[in-house]
Amino acid sequence: MSIEGILGRKLGMAQIFRDDGTAVPVTVIEAGPCTVVQVKTEENDGYSAVQLGFSTRKRVTSPQKGHMKGLGQFRYLREFRVDDISEWEVGKKVGCEIFQEGDIVDVSGASKGRGFAGVMKRHGFHGGPRTHGQSDRARAPGSIGAGTDPGRVVKGKKMAGHMGTGQITVKNLEIVQSDPSRNILMVKGSVPGSEDVLLRVRRSKHGRAR
Repeated sequence: MSIEGILGRKLGMAQIFRDDGTAVPVTVIEAGPCTVVQVKTEENDGYSAVQLGFSTRKRVTSPQKGHMKGLGQFRYLREFRVDDISEWEVGKKVGCEIFQEGDIVDVSGASKGRGFAGVMKRHGFHGGPRTHGQSDRARAPGSIGAGTDPGRVVKGKKMAGHMGTGQITVKNLEIVQSDPSRNILMVKGSVPGSEDVLLRVRRSKHGRAR
């Protein structure tokens, strides 16, 4: 198909064995089925894309019901680029059959939340010296700016704060198995986030594994 990717959710990790007996760590992804909710065209929107709906929810607002046109109550709506918009129409289903074993994909998702973290864990700071009379500065950030000029903490300063839950993309992962009958993709290696996190699985520029 001519779509760049689909939505899925992380089920967990496992390992499978290749024909030569080597063990391969894989992430199991429930990829689809997704439903086309909206088709965007060059004439109306300035670009060609389809909006896919994935997973279900119990309650949606009235505007959401109207937008989904009775196709379902989807939890997630995301857009994906397509090559030939004429192939797509509202209500069409798409699943992991668009990927084959050996394809290379980029997987995006929200990283695991780590709560409030200090600068050493969050940014990799080395901390202060453990000697010369310092008893409480071992994990401190040190100076965060001059006092007189500019007399404030500049924006973007690396400091302690909430860590995780950011969008992370892991690139060039090999698809080890694709099972359209169960909507399952097995991708070599790890992907962002904990179990049940929403994932965007998109074709990589590198195409297929060598």
